[in-house]
This record gives sequence, C-alpha cells and structure tokens, in this order.
Amino acid sequence: MLVLVLGDLHIPYRVSGLPHEFRKLLTPGRIQHILCTGNLCTKETVDYLKTLTADVHIVRGDFDDNPNFVDQKVVTVGQFRIGLCHGHQIVPWGDIESLRMLQRQMDVDILITGHTHKFEAFERDNKFFINPGSATGAYNALNSSTTPSFVLMDIQQASLTLYVYQLINEKFTVERLEYRKA
Repeated sequence: MLVLVLGDLHIPYRVSGLPHEFRKLLTPGRIQHILCTGNLCTKETVDYLKTLTADVHIVRGDFDDNPNFVDQKVVTVGQFRIGLCHGHQIVPWGDIESLRMLQRQMDVDILITGHTHKFEAFERDNKFFINPGSATGAYNALNSSTTPSFVLMDIQQASLTLYVYQLINEKFTVERLEYRKA
C-alpha cells in the first residue's frame, strides 16, 4: 500500500507550485493514501491532491484557514496507527522530546509532523518519527533556502519501507529507510 506524505507547500504565497520533477512522479492511481501536514494554503492545492487519490488526510497548518482541517488526526494504515500534526504546536519546533511526548499522547506507532520544512526520519523506543519537509522547498521563518522533499511509504502489514525524494540542484535523490513494528 503506497502512502504519500507531504506538507508545507505554501502555494501560491511562497512558491508558485510543486517542482515539475515531483509532479511527473505523482500520477493518479498509484497512491492509495495521502497524509498531509498542512500549509497547503489554497483550495486548488487540496483539489490537486484529491486527483491523486480519494483518501486524503490533511491537518491544519499555521497558514491554513480551512475550518474542516483539524489540528491532529490518527489514521490506521495496515497494522500502523499513524499520528498526523502540522508541528507549529510543538515547542521548540522539531524537538525530539516534545515529539516523543506527542507520540505518546496520540498513542501512535508513527508520528508525522512538519513545519520545519526539513526532512527528518528516525526511530526512538520502537516508534518512528517522520517530517517530510516542504514538497515545494518553500522558505520558512528560520531558513530562506530549503530542499524540496516528500516521502512515499510502502506499508505491508507491520513493515514500512520509506522512500525519501529530494530535489538537490535540480536532480532527484531517493533514499530508502525501513521500519518494522515491534
């Protein structure tokens, strides 16, 4: 089962759109679920994601004003409980101990957050943490230059293979990570 994880697009306020190289990869019918950390900013961006799959889960970022977006959400895919939160609520932003506390509060196997616009994935205490970064490479309050990135998760029962797509100097890099639920 393929799950697209992305966020912090900031279209059109900080960038005009997804990198062309990413749009070529994201074709309808290949992805079963989308988990989005928010900051889509416009209905058109939400509508675009819905053309890729009908199962789209979005949480509210600090730049989103859609009243239908919630601050946190738990989604079950395969044998994984996955928590989704934008991340601007985590203080300090991206702090590992604060992320672990949120993971325990949400009682999830995998916690996905954004806001820092920087890809990160790590395992702590048999739990997995993912920040897909910014799919557009939009700047943030701390950094004017970020690397566009998103994540594809291939979930098979209690096994997760994570593919990290980054656009560095207009060239794709793909990194593979694995996580197995204990």
